[in-house]
Amino acid sequence: MKISILAALVCALVSPLAGAQNYPSKPIRWIVPSTPGDGGDAMGRMIADRLSREIGQTVLIDNKPGAGGVLGSEFTAKSAPDGYTMIVGNAGSHGVNAGIYAKLNYDVVKDFTPVALICTTPNVLVVNPSVKVKTMAEFLAYAKANPGKLNYASGGVGSSAHMSAELFKSMAGIDMAHIPYKGAAPAVNALMADESQVMVGNLPPWSALIKSGKVQALAVTTPKRHHSLPDVPAMAETFPGFDTQAWFGILAPAGTPKAVVTRINALVNQALEHPDVKARLATLSCDPAPSTPEAFATRVTADVARWKKIASERNIRAD
Repeated sequence: MKISILAALVCALVSPLAGAQNYPSKPIRWIVPSTPGDGGDAMGRMIADRLSREIGQTVLIDNKPGAGGVLGSEFTAKSAPDGYTMIVGNAGSHGVNAGIYAKLNYDVVKDFTPVALICTTPNVLVVNPSVKVKTMAEFLAYAKANPGKLNYASGGVGSSAHMSAELFKSMAGIDMAHIPYKGAAPAVNALMADESQVMVGNLPPWSALIKSGKVQALAVTTPKRHHSLPDVPAMAETFPGFDTQAWFGILAPAGTPKAVVTRINALVNQALEHPDVKARLATLSCDPAPSTPEAFATRVTADVARWKKIASERNIRAD
């Protein structure tokens, strides 16, 4: 009897390791909780392409937009923790949402295992050319003289663009109406069509449009100016302490084998060193951020705590 028990324990320990050594033996699916064309989609496809070449299996991108990342996050949290379903999460889906939704069918921290951070980037305040301003001071004067006249776009309730704009409104003492869209790409298109006039969105989808002069960038949301836009002031230059940094990374359902997490982390970090990936990230104004799963987990936990505090202080709710 004792031998049988010991054999069972050995099998229980060895089986997951054997599975991890053979991983992956079939295609991997990465959920992108937003529409094609936004920052998370671009980052996910870029890294998935590099990993597919390395592992001999396809890494498929599956867009599941809705509710600021809630739908895709819930799907991933409830998937089997076997390494074959992960999510390309972001500061909204795995930071902001924990603070603005009273009830989620999953726990942003407990139900996920952070795997690999891809990159970080500022949000950027941009305005449609119909708003005849060139500086933050001019914009604030215009907004205060025209309360309620401006609409601001976001990629959905709970997105980092939504929360960044609400924080900006609160600190600036201005009134703008929120128009949420199903992802950053539709929100960008809406601003370009003058359906909305303002957005405080992730920099990657806006980088080329800013540099081509098609929109006016007024401020980046990091404490200091971003190297890709040295002439664009930091929001903190007008509102000290303002800091809403966006990030994109890979997370897996809780319980995913550590050996699998370690392997994907190493592959993503390796991809971030590839010259083509570095060049593409530079074009998108997103800074590569290779890290350990543990360091990424610390970032997620800190983001959740910070946004819960901000949402409570500013009374920002999504439900």
